[in-house]
Amino acid sequence: MEQPNYSSSKPFFIIAFVLILFDQITKFMVKGFPFFGINYKGMYLGESFQVIGEYVRFTFVENPGMAFGISFGWGKIFLSLFSVVASFALAYVIKKLYFAHKIVRVGVMLIFAGATGNLIDRCFYGVLFGESALFYGYVVDFVEVNIPDITVFGYHYTSWPVFNIADSCVFIGVILLLIVNSKIPTFQEFKTGAYITEPLPEENNSSITE
Repeated sequence: MEQPNYSSSKPFFIIAFVLILFDQITKFMVKGFPFFGINYKGMYLGESFQVIGEYVRFTFVENPGMAFGISFGWGKIFLSLFSVVASFALAYVIKKLYFAHKIVRVGVMLIFAGATGNLIDRCFYGVLFGESALFYGYVVDFVEVNIPDITVFGYHYTSWPVFNIADSCVFIGVILLLIVNSKIPTFQEFKTGAYITEPLPEENNSSITE
């Protein structure tokens, strides 16, 4: 079986790379960096200042868990290794969804960009900043948005959990996939390529179905 030409996936990976780069630049600006002879201090942990009145603030926190400060007790190393596997899996899915609905591909791309952005923090920040071992770094969060006071499952919130650009990518990606959920290929369709409803371009002249 010939393999299809996946060149149309390149724009998605390019956009993902730009988002990951933007995510990392903003985190370095917040955390600071002592690299290449430059010692930029950034914000101190817990520092907070207004950006848009009382509605949006930059508040520097470090998150040992998942997106939006969610954590669990399965172990830090497990989470970091799971993030590595998830990022590679999402990259594969982006390539495999060659003829899926574009919004589906955008949603998966955003989740991939967000997962990879936070993966870099977890896996490498501990070593880069001399704070912990490989895979034991903390995710840098800094965007705080005030919301009306609410109580959910016994927890009282006065603001949205502090987040970062990567978290935003994951959140938007999930929302997009929920909106177009009917266009997401099933596992069997994904595996066999049965979700394709139009022929491959002539120059590719190949099939991804068996």
